[in-house]
Amino acid sequence: MKEILLKAEKLSKSFSNGGAMQHVLKNIDLELHQGDFTVIMGASGAGKSTLLYALSGMDTPTLGKITFGDRVISNLSQDGLAVFRREHCGFVFQQIYLIDSMSVMDNVLAAGMLVNKDKTALTARAKKLFEAVDISEETQRKFPAQISGGEAQRVGIVRALINSPEILFADEPTGALNSKTGLDVLDTLTRFNQQGQSVVMVTHDMRSARRGSRILYLKDGVILGECDLGRYTPGDAQRHKRLSEFLNDMGW
Repeated sequence: MKEILLKAEKLSKSFSNGGAMQHVLKNIDLELHQGDFTVIMGASGAGKSTLLYALSGMDTPTLGKITFGDRVISNLSQDGLAVFRREHCGFVFQQIYLIDSMSVMDNVLAAGMLVNKDKTALTARAKKLFEAVDISEETQRKFPAQISGGEAQRVGIVRALINSPEILFADEPTGALNSKTGLDVLDTLTRFNQQGQSVVMVTHDMRSARRGSRILYLKDGVILGECDLGRYTPGDAQRHKRLSEFLNDMGW
C-alpha cells in the first residue's frame, strides 16, 4: 500500500459573501499518497483551487483537520504554515510570478536559499533540474522578460522543485500557454512524477487531466467521484475512453 503523505478529515471552507455564508468546501475526506499524480477537476466555482490551497497550507480551513505525516498542519499559525510550505511543498501557478529584476537562475536560487543556505549545493541542484527541463545555461542567465511563456513555466517548475518538496501543487499550470508549450509543461510534470515526485494538479482541461493517475471530481464543494487511471502511457486510447466516460457520468 502506498504511503499516505497528507490526509484531510471533514475539511470545510466557508466565506462571508455580502452577509451570507458561502460554503465552498463541505466535509471533505481525502488522502494523498506518495507518488500519485492527483488531478482535481470540476466546473468553475466547484472549489478546486480552494481545496488545493487548503491542502497545501496556503489557506486555512474553516473546519476539519489536515495531517501531513503525523503532524497536524491545519492548526498551525501563519508563520508555521509558511515554514511548512517552504520545507515540504512546491507550487506551480498559471501565472508564474518570476521576479523581473533577477535572472532565471537567481529566481530559483532565491527560493532555495529560504531553506538551504549552501549556495554551491543549491546551484548544482538547480543546474541538474534546468537540464532535466531543457533550459540551457544561456537561458539561465537571462531575465524573465527575455524568455518565452513555456520556458518561464518550466523555470517555475524548477523553482518549485529546488527544495525537494514531498508534494508539488499545480494550479492550472498550462492555462496561460498555447497547445505546444502546454504539452511541454505536461511532459515535464509527467516525467518528474514518474521519477517519484508526488503531484496534485487542478485543471479544467481533458488533455492535462489524462496525465493524472487519480482523478477527483469536485461539485458544489464535495468530491462527487473518483477515477483511477494508473500510470500514464502516451497514446493509451483506453485511458482517454475511461476518463471521458467518468467525466460524462459526473456531468462534465
